[in-house]
Amino acid sequence: MNAGPYVALGANVVLLVAGQLLWKTGMGQVHGPLWRHMLLSPAVWAGLALYGIATFLWLFVLTRLPLAVAYPMQATAYVLGMVAARFLLGESVPATSWVGGLLILVGVSLIGWGSR
Repeated sequence: MNAGPYVALGANVVLLVAGQLLWKTGMGQVHGPLWRHMLLSPAVWAGLALYGIATFLWLFVLTRLPLAVAYPMQATAYVLGMVAARFLLGESVPATSWVGGLLILVGVSLIGWGSR
């Protein structure tokens, strides 16, 4: 098994979550028109850059893995985003969300295991 596409997929997920964290941080204290804040926020621009890099990684992944495998595995971004929201942003995450995240990870594991 060639690990390259899976490493790229993992990097794609990390970059997507990092981009979301930057967007959340960049949009945290909006003063004045929303559009102006978006255009002038370095964090928003950094998030866009990370999304651009993630897109190129995703295109690489799509050339190496079936979409039926790659796309569901990208759902790990939801779980990583929830973990980041809790531990990096200090947001409250209810127990039901943790259970949902665990179910996502079980599903992703089954898809990965079945594609071998």
